[in-house]
Amino acid sequence: MSHETSAAERSLTTALAEAAGMAGHAPSVHNTQPWHWKVLPDALELRVVRERHLSAMDPEGRLLVVSCGAALHHARMALAAEGWTAMVDRLPDPAEPDLLARLSGFRHTGADPDAMHVVQCMRVRHTDRRPVSDEPVPAAALAEIEQAATREGVNLQVLDSTQKIQLASAAQQAAAVEAESPELQEELAYWTSRAGTGTGLPPEVLPQEAPQTTVPARDFGRTGTLPVGPGHDRAAAYGILWGTEDEPDSWLRAGEGLSAAWLAATRLGVSVVPLSGVVEVETTRLALRRMLSELGYPYISMRLGIADPTHAGPPHTPRLDAAETVDTSAVRGHLA
Repeated sequence: MSHETSAAERSLTTALAEAAGMAGHAPSVHNTQPWHWKVLPDALELRVVRERHLSAMDPEGRLLVVSCGAALHHARMALAAEGWTAMVDRLPDPAEPDLLARLSGFRHTGADPDAMHVVQCMRVRHTDRRPVSDEPVPAAALAEIEQAATREGVNLQVLDSTQKIQLASAAQQAAAVEAESPELQEELAYWTSRAGTGTGLPPEVLPQEAPQTTVPARDFGRTGTLPVGPGHDRAAAYGILWGTEDEPDSWLRAGEGLSAAWLAATRLGVSVVPLSGVVEVETTRLALRRMLSELGYPYISMRLGIADPTHAGPPHTPRLDAAETVDTSAVRGHLA
């Protein structure tokens, strides 16, 4: 790139930096935010940050990559909202496994109104671990959420009543297994005591007591300050996000599908709580695979419900400053 950068190039580099910053709103396991972006004159690169890997809970790094996939989808939608389309090369360099994706080949095709709405949802999306209301999720809304995941190349299976009980049993079994792991409990303690760091789960987003749920919620090993109330989640729907492959590129797409489904749910007024415990323990992950008739591999399960209208939404989890997750040194001086 010459020193005298054209207006279009300045617009692209600014859009890339802003999209990488917007990706910081993405959900991640225990709010670890394990991603790092590099803005280049004509490309945007996504790398995983191994230092924020939950090695006890997620030894294979599946949820680590799923989290980065959610950030990738956020960045793609932010670019589309500004009118930029790109080619996405996932895991482009076998010699550099931490490089998860490269966006390049940008064309300016005009702002996408649907993507603009998605970006608005990024700003308000949150995780509410309290019981939902007694209002069931409309079938049409569930279908839209499923379709959002499907467009990203993954599947969301909404469970029937029998499968919901099976999921509850698997979640209870997974919780019992993980409670016996000192390493995992130490990891949980670390990520729930990160106040003021921009990562982790602060007390204000964790329930004061265990909520009444059909599928057991994760025991974080400490109580928070979020009032729970007397409700239950009998009206909630549960689903499993799954695909036919179980490799890093499919985990990345799973994260993109999770983000798409969650943002669609946010637009439709549906609360989403990811339930990763059942995929962290091999025996219970196999149980979920049997629920899928062994047609594929479960990446994560989730609860979907209509939030209790009498409760104000919980606070958003903290986020790292963009300066900590986005490297713009290669385009410094070229940002509009």
